[in-house]
Amino acid sequence: MATYLVLTVIADDRPGLVESLAQTIADNSGNWLESSMSQLAGKFAGILRVSVADQHAEKLVDELKGLSDQFTLVIEKADAESPADSQQTVTLTLVGNDRPGIIREISQVLAGLSVNVEELNTECVPAPMSGDILFKAKARLKVPSGLDLEELQSELERLTDDLIVEIQLEEL
Repeated sequence: MATYLVLTVIADDRPGLVESLAQTIADNSGNWLESSMSQLAGKFAGILRVSVADQHAEKLVDELKGLSDQFTLVIEKADAESPADSQQTVTLTLVGNDRPGIIREISQVLAGLSVNVEELNTECVPAPMSGDILFKAKARLKVPSGLDLEELQSELERLTDDLIVEIQLEEL
């Protein structure tokens, strides 16, 4: 049997951080499964999922905790991936003039429709012509089987007049 761990890590950005983490995982019979990592404002931040045989799990966790001088690290045990269900996976793309509250308003609609946000990436960039700041977001969503995508699109579009955003749903 395998133990699955989800790790979150943050540190001052510098070369070698990923290597140190990867070496510790490999040295303790762990398998790096998936991750999302980036540099933000001089900090390195990431989340990753690791599997390890049950008999090696405790040692791996102890060794990872030993890296606390390099990282702020949170380690959580997790379930194996659940089998695919009847939920649809869709992408949401949003572009609009930046202002506070865009993600809050979108997430309220999604939560109200029981839509789960699996992945979310955002950025602020200068608009090509005006130089105003544009807010861009892309999300991967799990939509309940009973929810029609047209209904989801309609509910999100109700926000566009207030938010000045474009919303596109694409079924994956």
